[in-house]
Amino acid sequence: MKRKVGYTWRLRELMAQRHIFDLSASQVHRMVSGTPERLSLQVLSALCDILSCTPADLVTTTAENAGVRKTATGDLPTPPSNVAKLRPRAARILPDATRGTCPGCGQDRALPGRHPADGSAICTTCAGFSQTFDCSRCGFEGKLLGGRLCERCTLTDRLTALLDDGTGRVRPTLTPLLDMLVAMDEPRSGLSWLTMRRGQPGNASQLLRRLGLGQVPLTHDAFHELQPWRAAAHLEELLMASGVLPAVDKYICSFQRWLPGHLAGIADPEHLKTIKLFATWRILPHLRERADRSRITPSVRGFAAEQITCATAFLHWLSARNSTLASLGQLDIDAWFAENTERGRTSLRPFLNWAMQSCRCPHSLFIPAQRISRRPALSEDERLAALGRLLTDTDVPMRLRVAGVIVLLYAQPLTRIVRLTIDDVLHDGETTLLRLGEPASPIPSPVAALLLAYIADRGNMNTATNQASRWLFPGRRAGQPARPDHLSALLGEIGIPVAAARGAAARQQLLELPAPVVADALGYHDKTTSRLLRESGGTWSRYAAGDHTRSPAGWAPWGTHGS
Repeated sequence: MKRKVGYTWRLRELMAQRHIFDLSASQVHRMVSGTPERLSLQVLSALCDILSCTPADLVTTTAENAGVRKTATGDLPTPPSNVAKLRPRAARILPDATRGTCPGCGQDRALPGRHPADGSAICTTCAGFSQTFDCSRCGFEGKLLGGRLCERCTLTDRLTALLDDGTGRVRPTLTPLLDMLVAMDEPRSGLSWLTMRRGQPGNASQLLRRLGLGQVPLTHDAFHELQPWRAAAHLEELLMASGVLPAVDKYICSFQRWLPGHLAGIADPEHLKTIKLFATWRILPHLRERADRSRITPSVRGFAAEQITCATAFLHWLSARNSTLASLGQLDIDAWFAENTERGRTSLRPFLNWAMQSCRCPHSLFIPAQRISRRPALSEDERLAALGRLLTDTDVPMRLRVAGVIVLLYAQPLTRIVRLTIDDVLHDGETTLLRLGEPASPIPSPVAALLLAYIADRGNMNTATNQASRWLFPGRRAGQPARPDHLSALLGEIGIPVAAARGAAARQQLLELPAPVVADALGYHDKTTSRLLRESGGTWSRYAAGDHTRSPAGWAPWGTHGS
């Protein structure tokens, strides 16, 4: 009878007995959180020395009778007579995604081999490979890099070297960043990030090295001055996600990073002073107030920059007319409004209002009112056709199909859709609801199947950016959802005009349900629903569908009761 030998890994128990808890998660990720299958003698000796124990204390062995395990090809093969002349079979790692449960032995391992009968992926043992693919440090089986280290151990070494403060240790304040990056689900993504733009100034490795040496202060203002700004912005958001930097709205950071470059291009000292004051006392306070009250969207951030740009152009335009802001007259305003588009007029109004309130131009000026224009909504046939295409067209990315369906069914703006989380999808096995307001809105069965399939396989989830994200539409930036303007552009490319689709969905809801119910269920303000209802030809007092000629049971007109 064959004996089956096992063992129990007691490292965590011994560390607890000796009150050793100051090791980072990345350093003991494999040894403490699980039971290693293989361990080098050097590591084992070091652990015994640190814990003042013997290998027998760390590993307790067990043995029991076990049946003979068959190979993937059937019974155990009979050794050939010329076994001494055979050479080991060369092993090759197949695509990195080839990992899972081996059909031969049932273990979760790397599957670089191929079954000789059906060509299915099998592990090295069942394939008869003599070469192993175990990390020489942590024992994890997978793709090996230099020094026979796995991708996670390689990432740990590179980050440790980059974040070294010059003493051979990671800069203490950057330890949370190191732990977050090493714990990402796909360490290969981290290695790609470190090698991106290699040899070019301001790449990720150079920024991390400067952080480790303390050459870049750990402040938001310092990151706003770094170039290239995209690499600096991504690293700044990683530092906020790991808790190294205090959390600040990313769009405020984006505006503050953009503003110095714009100011540097203003030659006139008076114009520079005016624009700087306008940005400091009008634009930034409004952005911070918006962030505290709700949230800043890309359109809000873009409009803030447009106000600065338009105000600068207006001052240059005045100079060309031999005029200044202090001598601004009504003829100047009328001429500007006549020469520019409605977008330009809208962008200039906040600057003119601020200039009058701060006594930088005459108070008696009249600013023409803004003209509001709305795009026509889709017809009901166009809305239903778009819904059917999104539900059946598998060539459209799943993320766009889900976002488009929510727009077409529930008339939600993309700024609200990207803020939905997977907790807003309520599923009890039979019914699926989407929490947009109170009560939650029911989801039709075909849409529910599409939504649940998408949640099970969301994108942007395998890096340090969003490894535990609850967003329904995770973005590429740390802790942030997808950008609504980017999502809107992608929906437009597949033929879903968001504004027109929202209008059609809202009007259809108001035709089927009372306006107060629509307002509560979809999270709309009552004024918005009132306007849409008026445009549809209804009023708030419209009754729900049904026969209103019958009186409720037991009801009688006043005065008919015997008294």
